[in-house]
Amino acid sequence: MADQEPINKPVWDAFVASQSAEERCNSWLTLVCGRIAGTRAAAVLVESMEAHTFVPMAVWPQASADMGRLAEVVEETLRERHAVVHAALEDNDVSRIAYPLMLGQRNEGVVECIVALEVACSGAALDLALREIHWGSAWLANLLGGRQLEEAIRSKERMGSVLETMAVALRHGKMQLAMFELANILRRHFDGTRVAIGRIDHAEVRLLAISEAATFEKHTSMVKAYVNAMREAYDLHRVVQSTALQDGADAVGARILKIPKHDDLRAISGAGVALSQPLVMGAQCVGVVTLERASKPFSTDELAWLDAFSALLAPVVEQRKQAERGVLGRVEDDARALLEKFFGPRHLIWKVSAVLFLCLALLVVVLPLDYRVTAKTVIEGEVQRVAAAPFEGFVGAAYVRAGDQVKFGEALAQLDDRELRIEQVRWDSERKQYSNKLREARATHDLTAVQIVGAQQEQAEAQLKLVTEKIQRARLTAPFDGIVVSGDLSQKIGAPVQVGEKLFEIAPLQSYRIILQVDEREIRHVQVGQEGYLVITGIAGEPLPFRVFKVTPVATAQEGRNFFRVEASLAEAPLRLRPGMEGVGKIEVGSRSLWWILTHTLGEWLILKLWTWLP
Repeated sequence: MADQEPINKPVWDAFVASQSAEERCNSWLTLVCGRIAGTRAAAVLVESMEAHTFVPMAVWPQASADMGRLAEVVEETLRERHAVVHAALEDNDVSRIAYPLMLGQRNEGVVECIVALEVACSGAALDLALREIHWGSAWLANLLGGRQLEEAIRSKERMGSVLETMAVALRHGKMQLAMFELANILRRHFDGTRVAIGRIDHAEVRLLAISEAATFEKHTSMVKAYVNAMREAYDLHRVVQSTALQDGADAVGARILKIPKHDDLRAISGAGVALSQPLVMGAQCVGVVTLERASKPFSTDELAWLDAFSALLAPVVEQRKQAERGVLGRVEDDARALLEKFFGPRHLIWKVSAVLFLCLALLVVVLPLDYRVTAKTVIEGEVQRVAAAPFEGFVGAAYVRAGDQVKFGEALAQLDDRELRIEQVRWDSERKQYSNKLREARATHDLTAVQIVGAQQEQAEAQLKLVTEKIQRARLTAPFDGIVVSGDLSQKIGAPVQVGEKLFEIAPLQSYRIILQVDEREIRHVQVGQEGYLVITGIAGEPLPFRVFKVTPVATAQEGRNFFRVEASLAEAPLRLRPGMEGVGKIEVGSRSLWWILTHTLGEWLILKLWTWLP
């Protein structure tokens, strides 16, 4: 150890006097390599805060392409998460060591630092080397812990500054004022010459604000240069930085990019550095912030600040944009979003639904169907006869009532004829008396008496015939075979009746007439000779065919609507059919498209209302 003191003392002095983490890590690695005999190469790999990959923080004795021979043992350490030693083989005396370091501030089992060495030793010497790394790792752990603490403090300060700046964007009600003040604050924060903020509207850049300029002319070369630079950043969808020292290169990603629009912007404005930061929300770019400086490029910390700032500003810009839309703008955006679902990428369900809907619509418009006019229907007899009271009298007997079937000549009812029979006897007696007087007058050749008595005899005979006829007509009989449609005298025995009073209605069987009540809006489609089908309520399972033979030109009002009476005849009447039955009939009036069938009622109503409202 005495021989190594002249070498180690300057290294220890450098370790103690180091100001940065990189200097201290290099000094530490030099001390460890000095204490491990046979060390040929060594490196300290730490996790990058930005890229989350392992990068060398210190290399001994110096960085070279040969350091890649340590990659295998490092990768194995990352997989196994413990120290890995590739011992020297018989034909090779070089061993490789990878020692992982896991700090307590992160999740347990996550490797944050790796010490990799290449030493010319084996056996017990490897154990000593691992012991030296283990005991020396306390310094390295303290160093990395301080680095993480510094990074956390910087992140906290950065977020505080970002939130303070974002408060400006939320303070104003109008986006234009908020973006103007925000541009001024960004210019002062980055000590820049000019800051511009633009918004993306349907893949086009719209310039919202320029620092220190309350108003600006959209057609000036400066404004067009800003719009072109923002469009270039929008197309690349990443941060773009153009500097006078590195024309055509991206200082952020350290790889060559073609950014002519930013170079043109620098040429017009005279700035040494131009940077554009897209405002990305999810996968959508909603705006671009362009910053200019005189000469100093933007540092990594400043880029991290801009990245955090853009992540918070993007939703604010989009929200203000949506809130300040007009009615037409909202309709346009909704229509555009809907069209993008139908004609843009993805949204397969929307596209399939649209195709199915179009096929259905085409089928509705083109497909012809038989259109049928629906109407309420009543069954009537083809002929209806009324059995009326032949004279004033009283009901003597009732033999049938409504619903009974009768035969021709069958008695329906009997009026009381007792007074008529008494009157018949009286007139018959008078007729006989006048007959005797007439014989006496003829025997005496009294011509005057013959004429008078003859006239009286004729009068008595006429009255007798009249009474006899009334007696015969007192018995009401069926005029034909049929069914009693109405009338029931069984509860009116002895009740008086007037001359001509309707007592019964009789309709013939197997001879019916269909009465359809067609709405006035549909009557224009109905013509004589058209056919249809009828369904009766009582026999709904048997549709009955019919043919229209008469359309009356007179309308009747029912339930606030006008109906026309249409008469039709049945092709064949079932035995169970009876007059008075009701149902629904449908008249086939021709072929129409399904679309017309579904919408013609509404269309005609709209036409009528429009005609009513028009002056």
